[in-house]
Amino acid sequence: MKTKALVILLLAGTSLFARTHVAVGIGIGGGYYPYGYGYAPPPVVYTPPPAYYAPAPAPAYAAPASVWISGYYYPVGPRRVWRPGYWARPPYAGAVWVGPRWVGARFYGGHWRR
Repeated sequence: MKTKALVILLLAGTSLFARTHVAVGIGIGGGYYPYGYGYAPPPVVYTPPPAYYAPAPAPAYAAPASVWISGYYYPVGPRRVWRPGYWARPPYAGAVWVGPRWVGARFYGGHWRR
């Protein structure tokens, strides 16, 4: 009697810590898939064409050392937005502007360098 009570107590005690596990699987298809499973190439992303145009004349308030920063497309979420060109003053002497660029579908922003 003690053995049966001990077994029932053990089973009842361990079932308190057990969790319910449910799994549902759905298979679509049927038959041979010639290429197997694997990596699919990423979707083609639109890279905007480079834009070339004449710089605007420097405004009267622009510093003599001002540099023309050409316009460019930059990413905003899934869209590409045009940023028009502007005149900017270099942050330090001898600074050179490296324009933003698209390499494939990746955007690299512009920056000043020595």
